[in-house]
Amino acid sequence: MESTGQMAGQMADAAGDGSHRAGFVALVGKPNVGKSTLMNALLQHRLSIVTPRPQTTRQRVLGILTKDDCQVLFLDTPGLLEPGYRLQEYMLQSAVHTLHDSDAAVAIVDATRFERDLDDRVAGFLEQSRGPVILAINKIDRIPRTALLPMIERATGRFPFTEIVPVSALKGDGLEPLLSAVIRILPSGPALYPADMLTDQPERFFAGEIIREHLFLALREELPYASAVIVEDFTDRPNGTAFIQAGIIIERDSQKGIIIGKNGRMLKRIGSSARKAIVEFLDRPVYLDLRVKVRPSWRKKEQELRRLGYTRR
Repeated sequence: MESTGQMAGQMADAAGDGSHRAGFVALVGKPNVGKSTLMNALLQHRLSIVTPRPQTTRQRVLGILTKDDCQVLFLDTPGLLEPGYRLQEYMLQSAVHTLHDSDAAVAIVDATRFERDLDDRVAGFLEQSRGPVILAINKIDRIPRTALLPMIERATGRFPFTEIVPVSALKGDGLEPLLSAVIRILPSGPALYPADMLTDQPERFFAGEIIREHLFLALREELPYASAVIVEDFTDRPNGTAFIQAGIIIERDSQKGIIIGKNGRMLKRIGSSARKAIVEFLDRPVYLDLRVKVRPSWRKKEQELRRLGYTRR
């Protein structure tokens, strides 16, 4: 991603009276704090995939919120983690680069794991932000209200947040105050994307993400993390049906049998649920063909990661 902060700054010169605001806002935090759920809630559109498992998000996802007086360009990012292999290194780099390149950031913590989610390492990452940082304390529906004030007091001592906003992305609580806080810190400038545009990623990307989401939901233990999805064909046929052929990439032959399942039942289950979700996302009929392929140790190989689309944008 080209320096988004510079891009917004250049556009701001043409903003006229400065009444309109626009800019890139990175959503950052440790895995499983609710970044994707929060972006979807703010957009009022299910754009980023969501599962109960940490590390579901592997690439940054742009979500565009356009209003009369502003355009907020939210960037959902992979979790800030301790990388154990090359894919995780890519994920961390993607998050840090996005944080550095954006005009502002929203750091998100899980209220039930506040101390873990706002440790010194996370505070160190936040120092790389070139713009103001808001703290969103998420999942407040899971804690007593009396626990909030001590959290806010501890947060102010760890990083100079512009504002601290308690929210529940799942319940929709606190979203308006958070959005208002975000808009206040955006630079002045005209919209950077057309008003009817929701994201910059193509439908092909989201089809692959939805398939991977249903892999994560269906599989257990380490297998979801050892799997990837590559969309090999995405064609709109004359009858209005989207034909999608995708490969499910795994690392070992022994994993292939688990994904296919007895008499192909697991693969059919994944394919059926993913197809329904893709139909809802694309709003047109879908023919989905899934195939399972083995690429040994793909998570650790730079060439394989590039082939699967894990490159910095």
